[in-house]
Amino acid sequence: MGGRTVTVKDWIDTADRTSPWPEAKVVVAGLGTSGFAAADGLLEVGAQVRVLDENESEANVDKATLLEVLDATVELGEGTTTTLPDDVDLVVTSPGWRPSAPLLAQAIARGIPIWGEVELAWRMQHPERAVPWLAVTGTNGKTTTTQMLESILRAAGLETAAVGNIGRPVMEAVLDETQHDVLALELSSFQLHWMLRNPHCPVQMHSAAVLNLQPDHLQWYEGDGFDAELSPIDRYAADKARVYEQVRHSCVYNVADPRTERMVEEADVVEGARAIGFTLGTPAMSMLGVVDDLLVDRAFVEQRKDSALEIAKLDDVHPQAPHNVENALAAAALARSFGVPAKAVGQGLRDLTLGGHRIQTVVEHDGVTYVDDSKATNPHAANSSMRAFDSIVWIAGGQAKGTTFDELVTTHAGRLRGAVLLGVDREVVAEALRRHAPEVPVVVLDRDDTGVMAEAVAQAARMARPGDTVLMAPGCASQDMWSGYDARGDDFAAAARALGH
Repeated sequence: MGGRTVTVKDWIDTADRTSPWPEAKVVVAGLGTSGFAAADGLLEVGAQVRVLDENESEANVDKATLLEVLDATVELGEGTTTTLPDDVDLVVTSPGWRPSAPLLAQAIARGIPIWGEVELAWRMQHPERAVPWLAVTGTNGKTTTTQMLESILRAAGLETAAVGNIGRPVMEAVLDETQHDVLALELSSFQLHWMLRNPHCPVQMHSAAVLNLQPDHLQWYEGDGFDAELSPIDRYAADKARVYEQVRHSCVYNVADPRTERMVEEADVVEGARAIGFTLGTPAMSMLGVVDDLLVDRAFVEQRKDSALEIAKLDDVHPQAPHNVENALAAAALARSFGVPAKAVGQGLRDLTLGGHRIQTVVEHDGVTYVDDSKATNPHAANSSMRAFDSIVWIAGGQAKGTTFDELVTTHAGRLRGAVLLGVDREVVAEALRRHAPEVPVVVLDRDDTGVMAEAVAQAARMARPGDTVLMAPGCASQDMWSGYDARGDDFAAAARALGH
């Protein structure tokens, strides 16, 4: 008997759950939430797994102990991610790792495939119980829209889970004993970057939505490892557009953001897939939109040429800010593409209680409303919340991530009673205010401790007049001083509630 021996390299590109994984040596780069889930899934099918992470935190040590019981090799501590081992068939990376990271750069140089956890989860589905995926991406509104989608699907009686960038890895849901009918995925640009365009085994969404596109995470897209012919914003946009590749049913886009429609036009989709728009105006055919105080569907109804179907009331959307109505329409479009009945849309929106720190009214004091939108971690998100108020004392600043504030300030200068700026990139915001709103009073707080929030709220309270909103919509990330946007929001809420006590 002659013939060449089949190696892992021969089958890895088309690998699925039934492949001979015990032959494969896999490095998992990073032991965060997705890294742990990826390692767990690989161990379940018998792969030889080595996990590498520089972080020796107590949480990582606990996770390492558990994985080692399951026969993984785990190496933590300084220097563990500088050199890729010699004998590796596949690298599974945590989403935030850039292509220039030493392990990944070495894998690219050696022709070793790199997958993200989402790619791995797609391939690791049980063939007999694979379920459709409905995906949400965009610069802002992803989490809210995914939560809305999950709630609408549940209102229709479907077994579902919100997974991905929303906090729970996709792999976890794939490994669940629960038989899901459909999954609602929130996908970041980082997760999409590591989701392959593989013609042999493509990740295929049933339907997908890109909510909007604004500059964000541009520092991540600078430097080696990316397409040299594209700018950072174009690289970011290209990764967002990946969500539409091979979509089977509907590509949902934002009528107010033509770039999202162009992504649909340029996407390589399954023949017969539809382009579905959402708009705050009266919808044209194949769109969802708003008529009077109703959300209506003119896409998934037989008589769409001359009529639309009520799917919810504006009063079902909380908060009823314009961008949140857009989120609701996008979630409704994805759900309707999956055959969810109209009445489940309104019920799902009414059933939903969103997490905190998203345009959340904290307290009213002396006629002034204090609103926490700490989740607004880039200028576009800040723009969404600023649109909802007429007279604002703005608390802003943090990590700008390479973004600019000129357009935001120009758009809302007329709404600003004043501004209080904090954080490592406070001067980026201050300079935009000086250029475009020199008449607006600005207080810049030169502190680098979390106690700055109480001072910021006190300064804002001095500026505010009855009828004003003190809006903490920083337009920046929080980790220059806080552990996350939630901790920043909690400090704002505590300071606002303490006023007058």
